[in-house]
Parts: sequence; C-alpha cells; structure tokens
Amino acid sequence: MSRVGERLINGLVKENPTFVLMLGMCPTLAVTTSAVNGLGMGLTTMAVLAMSNLFISLLRKIIPNRVRIPAFIVIIASFVTAVQLLLEGYLPSLNKSLGVYIPLIVVNCIILGRAESYAYSNPPLPSLFDGIGMGLGFTVALTCIGAVREILGAGEIFGRSFLPDSFEPIRIFGQAPGAFFVLASLVALQNYVKKRLQRAGRPNDKIGSGCTEDCMNCSETGCKKRFYDNSEPDKEEGR
Repeated sequence: MSRVGERLINGLVKENPTFVLMLGMCPTLAVTTSAVNGLGMGLTTMAVLAMSNLFISLLRKIIPNRVRIPAFIVIIASFVTAVQLLLEGYLPSLNKSLGVYIPLIVVNCIILGRAESYAYSNPPLPSLFDGIGMGLGFTVALTCIGAVREILGAGEIFGRSFLPDSFEPIRIFGQAPGAFFVLASLVALQNYVKKRLQRAGRPNDKIGSGCTEDCMNCSETGCKKRFYDNSEPDKEEGR
C-alpha cells in the first residue's frame, strides 16, 4: 500500500481519532444530536485539518522548534476563521447549529496533535492525506453517533422520518447522557472487532502517529526525543 493510502486507512480505522485515540470528545458529545450536525462538524474539521497539515509541513523547515506551538495555532486559527466565514455566507443554518464549536476547532487536540506528531516532521503530500484521513475518520465517527442518536431519539435520519408511527422515540438519546451511551456502545463494538482481528492473526492495537512509535507506550526514541530533547540546547543558550 502506498504511503498516501496508508495515511487514509490509518485515519479511518487504525488511528480513528474518536473510537481509537479518544480525541476531540467535546464536539463529539455536544454537536452529535443529529446526523447532519455530525457530518457538518466532521467535514469542517477535516477541511481545517487537511489545510493546516499541508501548510505546517510546507513551513516545517522555517518554523523554529522553540515557537512551533504558537506558529501552529496561528496557522490553524487562520483556516478556522476562513471556514467559519464560508459557513456564515453559504450554510448559515449549519453555522448556527454548530455555534461556538466552530471557533473551538482552533484548540481541537486532533488538529494540534497531528501538526505536532506528523505534519511538522513529514513531507507535504503525506501530511495532506494524513489530515484528510484523520478528518474522514472523525467525520464518519460523528456521523455514526449523530445518526444513532437521531434515530433512537427522534425516529428520524437526516431529518426524515422512516420509522412507523407506533415507534416511541427514546428522548434521552437526544440529551447529553445519550451521547455517552452511544459513544460507549460504538467504542465497545470497535473493540470487539479489534479482538476478532487479533484472534485471526491480524493485530491492530499499535497506534503509531507517524513517528514509527507506539503512542500509547512512547519510548525515548519517539516524539519526546525528537522535540523535547532537541530543545535542551535552546534552554542552555538562553541562560
């Protein structure tokens, strides 16, 4: 599989930001009251993630290591502002539904995490598709959660009713506890599939975010060595 294809598959399955890495829980739980909201939030995040990854990768040799985090935030905030203005102009209803969670994309740990662990250390094309893959994984996760909550909580999907009139909506799924129930159920389903793959000889439990290390058990050769050990000369230089 090509490096580009691997980045897409990793974001969708192996490193899914919601079901595997458990990142971006705030918008995941807050805006997924319907499938449309989940899809809109996911695609918005994917656009920001892909473009910020691309630009950070293009500028990786220019951005000084000691100020990389502020530089990342400035780049991400620029794209979030552009996306928000586009939503206000062309999709005002979706912009109103998502509300404050669009500006909060700036501090979404998925975007900053991919900039830190992948885009800052890899070429532009793989970084772009890493952003697309992680964004697609986030979009699929939010849309699935929103669809389940909408079906059980309102008897609809994408605003269209398809269940018989005798169906009584379970209102709790349209409220905050419903988000936790659905997320837990889908994560449990994902873990069950992962266990089945492991028994079949296809383990899928190593989470490597582009640095060839297992992020759940990061060693001295992972991001810590690449970034923080390299910052020691900077500290001594400033003394």
